[in-house]
Amino acid sequence: MKAEQKKLPKSQIEITFELTAEEFAEHSEHALEHLKHHVKVDGFREGKAPAKMVEDKIKPEALLMEAGDHAVQHVYTDYIRESKLEAVGQPEVSIVKIAKGNPFVFKAVITVLPEVELPDYKEIVKKIKRPEGYPDISVTEEEVQDSINYLQKTRAKFTLKNDAADKKDFVEIKYQNKDINEGKDVDDKFILGEGGFMQGFEDGVAGMKAGDEKEIAVKFPDNSPRKDLAGKEGIFKVKMVSVQKMELPEINDEFAKELGAFDTLLALKENMKEGITMEKKEAEKQKVRSEILDKVSESAKFETPEAMVEYEKENLLADLKNRINQNLKISFEQYLASIKKTEEEMKETYQKEAEKRLRGFLVLREIGKQEKVEVSDKEVQEEVEKSIKNYSKDQLAQIDINQLKEYTKGVIHNEKIFQLLENLS
Repeated sequence: MKAEQKKLPKSQIEITFELTAEEFAEHSEHALEHLKHHVKVDGFREGKAPAKMVEDKIKPEALLMEAGDHAVQHVYTDYIRESKLEAVGQPEVSIVKIAKGNPFVFKAVITVLPEVELPDYKEIVKKIKRPEGYPDISVTEEEVQDSINYLQKTRAKFTLKNDAADKKDFVEIKYQNKDINEGKDVDDKFILGEGGFMQGFEDGVAGMKAGDEKEIAVKFPDNSPRKDLAGKEGIFKVKMVSVQKMELPEINDEFAKELGAFDTLLALKENMKEGITMEKKEAEKQKVRSEILDKVSESAKFETPEAMVEYEKENLLADLKNRINQNLKISFEQYLASIKKTEEEMKETYQKEAEKRLRGFLVLREIGKQEKVEVSDKEVQEEVEKSIKNYSKDQLAQIDINQLKEYTKGVIHNEKIFQLLENLS
């Protein structure tokens, strides 16, 4: 068999394969053997008829196409493995020449991971300034108290009110606006005064009783995500469904004990402070790492594979669909209608983000190769066991362990690279 490679733009390669007539005949035999189990010959059980009788029953072009499919699948797969080409996605295959008793020729266009030319990333990393005191993080008493107040609200008691809604009451409403959710009803629940609505909206809701309906005029903010609504006045038809008085528990030692293994309010506050510290450290760490990756990626040189960018755009779009469904409780089609965009237009808005993610992935991967970063099976197994130890049997049954191992290996690999880069400063 002959195979010739031709480099194409945007990290693609065209490979032309040519099999001799004798080599292709072997694939024809495999094709005939496969078709034996799908062709009925009178007087014989399925799959037991002589090959010649089966061949006589099959249309010649059907046998040729089956032989071609078999040849493409096996020849291409073996070649990619033996050549150690890092192919991405499925190849685009075209048959050039196929005929019984003749050589078989086909082409495969594949996308491969590009060769990445890195800048002097060590010098770049050394010049990146860390925040003062990094990685130490300070947590204020106000931040701790805000977290305690949030916990207090989760333990609140609610009592239905027949009176008018006041600030700090918990209200359930339905509202309607011609420019939102296709003009259909939207259900919402929130603490009056803390709902995060447009200025003036919650002031209009205050004073309403259960069953009351009214129209509230408010101005859409100038920085509204909907540019067509920014700065314009909107009329909302609002119906009060229910009003509940919210009674908050007193924040003291008893409150702390009810939350878990805390003997005192002070112990709870110390625990909250530790948690906030960890969250802020993680956020700061990710911010620094993002800057490191951005700076190195900006100076790296390589062709961007379009197929990989498209794949990343699809992933970003899928994430958006999930968030819309979970947070807004409307269909993606309704969301698109509300922002007056098509799905394709929405996907194109992710072009830059997809390219950025891809560049980061390829740069990290190349740094890992140059620094000879490796992840052992033991490291992966230990991390996987940590992550699944709290899973139920039903949850474990739904997990693809091999996929989880691959994901975990990638996380550990990237963590090692970032730690290596952070230690350069």
